[in-house]
Amino acid sequence: MLDLLAATSDGFDVASATRAYLDTLQGPARAQSDAYFEGGYWLPLWGTAIGVLVDWLFLRFRIAHALRAFGERVSKRAWIVTAITAFFYTLIGTLVTLPWTIYTGYTREKRYDLLDQTFGAWAGEQAIGIAMALVLMPLAVVAIYALIRRAPRSWWLWSTGVIGLFMLFAMVLGPVFIAPLFNEYTELEDGPLRDRIEAVAAQYEIPAEHIYVFDQSKQHKRISANVSGLGPTIRISLNDNLLERTSDEEILAVMGHEMGHYKLHHTWWIVGILLSLFALGLFVTSRVAPALIRRYGERWGVRDMGDPASLPVLAICLGIWMFLMTPATNSLIRWAESKADAFGLDAAREPDGFAKVAMRLSEYRKIEPGPLEEFVFFDHPSGATRVRMAMQWKADNVENPQVVVPEEGYLDAK
Repeated sequence: MLDLLAATSDGFDVASATRAYLDTLQGPARAQSDAYFEGGYWLPLWGTAIGVLVDWLFLRFRIAHALRAFGERVSKRAWIVTAITAFFYTLIGTLVTLPWTIYTGYTREKRYDLLDQTFGAWAGEQAIGIAMALVLMPLAVVAIYALIRRAPRSWWLWSTGVIGLFMLFAMVLGPVFIAPLFNEYTELEDGPLRDRIEAVAAQYEIPAEHIYVFDQSKQHKRISANVSGLGPTIRISLNDNLLERTSDEEILAVMGHEMGHYKLHHTWWIVGILLSLFALGLFVTSRVAPALIRRYGERWGVRDMGDPASLPVLAICLGIWMFLMTPATNSLIRWAESKADAFGLDAAREPDGFAKVAMRLSEYRKIEPGPLEEFVFFDHPSGATRVRMAMQWKADNVENPQVVVPEEGYLDAK
């Protein structure tokens, strides 16, 4: 329960109500939250640098050339040669970058007590992801190189469509065939909580026939929920951490937010804008990569753009482009999240539940960044921004609102 409640002498004050929440995160907990998130600012840069270095090694030591030559010894069919090249390129690249993956995905998460898995369990899930990549990556590369050979000037545009089809494929089949590889999904039990979620969904004509709980506590303590799938695969899902660590009011606030993504068609907006960024990146790549191949291709053993040995060249160009677009990508996602926040507040009408959830996310997100810091590095609104939004909504929509002082220790993990 929340401690009660003190109105300011002049009535409800948004700044005071916001500060009452923000001040509950202090001392070592706040320092750890800031340190974890700020340390993550460098991960995209170093990850891109490592990726570029590995691709350069593929070229410098003619490894890509050797993979393509091996493929040509196996078959004379261009698509088979491309598939073999892409398969071994993906496999070798994954193995070479494995230390970085272990550091970012396991060691660092363990250091900050954000991962509950053993190394074996974590590695098992990574192996599943790698197996999927070894199937999907060659398929995508085969399609893109077929387009490069058929339409050497406009392949970038057609390839954007190929990427869009793969994204659509993942959206439709992911909840049914991919997500269950990592977690078990069971229907949320009937009861007052389910009734409240269904009532909110019904107000906005959001499908709620299936509400699932998935066992993410086996991996970590983070709370989360989502509306996923398309058509017959659409579903509302919340993880067991949200169910077990938070109140019904908090859960309803989170579910209202997720319903906002669905009702506001954010999936299509985000996919469309991301595809636009990919299209621009592929266009730049279609102009830069041939110039690099003309200059260095003989040294690398790369014949032309249609040669699958050019795959590392394309990867370097596109990887650098997507890194440079990180602020734009973050801003896109942050915009959608903010709109979903506003929808969720209107739908669930639980501003204090929403504020408490925003504070809980400080386990792995810095709570009060500067404006420029939030713009560049945050792909969600910061906790401070979200709490302030909730308190403003409360001031505008609740009769006789009160400043809530959360009870001590409510942020502690359960």
